[in-house]
Amino acid sequence: MSSTLDADTAALVRAALEEDVGTGDVTTLATVDADANADALITQKAPGVIYGLHAAEAVFAQLDPGARFERLVEEGVWREQGGAVLSISGSAQALLTGERTALNFLAHLSGVATLAARAAREVRGTTAKVLDTRKTTPGLRALEKAAVAAGGASNHRAGLYDAILIKENHIAAAGGIAQAIERARELAPELADTLEVEVRDEDEIEQALAAGAPRLLLDNMDETRLRAAVEQVAGRAELEASGGVILQTLRALAQTGIEWISMGALTHSAPALDLSLIINAQP
Repeated sequence: MSSTLDADTAALVRAALEEDVGTGDVTTLATVDADANADALITQKAPGVIYGLHAAEAVFAQLDPGARFERLVEEGVWREQGGAVLSISGSAQALLTGERTALNFLAHLSGVATLAARAAREVRGTTAKVLDTRKTTPGLRALEKAAVAAGGASNHRAGLYDAILIKENHIAAAGGIAQAIERARELAPELADTLEVEVRDEDEIEQALAAGAPRLLLDNMDETRLRAAVEQVAGRAELEASGGVILQTLRALAQTGIEWISMGALTHSAPALDLSLIINAQP
């Protein structure tokens, strides 16, 4: 885990706890002694991949710096039967107050990792890899992209700053594909190798290739059009398919011969993994 991701997670956890706890967990404060201790067990109740244990642990650690954790599962590994995931011991008040926030983080991130694992499985044996996108939950991008990687899919650019992706609105504003590429290379020559251009038809493919684009984003093309694009490009650039990709279409897209398939659903539509937390009071 990188120090940056740790720091980002700590800040997110603080904000999430402030949102949920506010001026205090009145139910827990009213019903549980301040000096009471307890054990808790988080259990996975559906097939999938666990990711985000550090976020769940950070929730309880912020509420109880003395909390103790035992990880009972390896992150990034598909588990068909589910079972025990994380054991926590510490303040009973902290366990009760942090329960929902911890599960929110862990269930969401595990859901992203699980969908990524399913997507990677669909393209196995082809030349294609599945990419995430910038269609992430505001504030959670680093965590969601880490979950995608843990599930076995691949990360696209982290943001607007680390790669050049020229899309149709950029092209329209710049006055054409060649002009947009030239201006992007002038401004950020160090990113020229990452430069990618969105294209919609044969003519735009030829314009992008003539301008030396190393990667083309094939926008909303079906399998027939993708195969034609692969043949037209003939290895002169890497190809990425994008637009409305779901699990059920991945295999057919991957078999066209493209290198990449971007799938926004990995982060914007991943269902939460079913988890539960049960607390046992210590004598």
